[in-house]
Amino acid sequence: MKKKSDKEKDLAALKQEFAKAENLFVTGYEKIKVSQDNDLRKAVRDSGSKYRVVKNNLAELASEGTPAGQVMKGLRGMTSIAYTFDDPVALAKALTAYAKLNPVFTFKAGIVQGRVIDVKAINDLANLPSKEEIYAKLMFLLNAPAQRLAGTINAVGRSLAIVVDQAVKENKFQA
Repeated sequence: MKKKSDKEKDLAALKQEFAKAENLFVTGYEKIKVSQDNDLRKAVRDSGSKYRVVKNNLAELASEGTPAGQVMKGLRGMTSIAYTFDDPVALAKALTAYAKLNPVFTFKAGIVQGRVIDVKAINDLANLPSKEEIYAKLMFLLNAPAQRLAGTINAVGRSLAIVVDQAVKENKFQA
C-alpha cells in the first residue's frame, strides 16, 4: 500500500500533466489482455504520445482546475488516458486503429486543443490527414504555379528552337 506522501506526489504529477496536455483522450480498457495492452502502449508511444491507466477518483481530483476537468467528472469502470502535447491527429489515428482491432477498447471522451469532443468527433479527427500530409499538400499548392510558369517560359524558348531547327533543315534561310 502506498504512503500518503507517495499518493500526494502522484496526484501532483498527474495534475501537472493534465495542465500541460491540450490533447487528451479518455478510454476504457476492460478485458484487455497484457499482450494487447503492450500493443496499445507501443502504438501510442510510436505516435509520440503518452498512455496511462488511472484511478477514476485520482483522475477527477488531479483534473480539477484544468481543461481535463470537464471530461474527468463521473468516470465509471476501468479508465485510461492517452495524451499528447503535439499532434492530436496522430494519437487519434493510433487509438482508433487499435480500437478497430480490439473492440473491448472504447472511447469515453476527449479534449483537443482545450475543447471537449465526443466519440464521433474522435473518429472524425482520426480520418483527417496527418500534419506531414497537410504540409506536403500546402507546399505543392504553393510550388505548382511557379512550376507552371517556369514550364511555360521554357516552352516558348523550346518551341522557338524547334521552329528554327526545322527551318535550317528545310533550307529556309538563304544567305
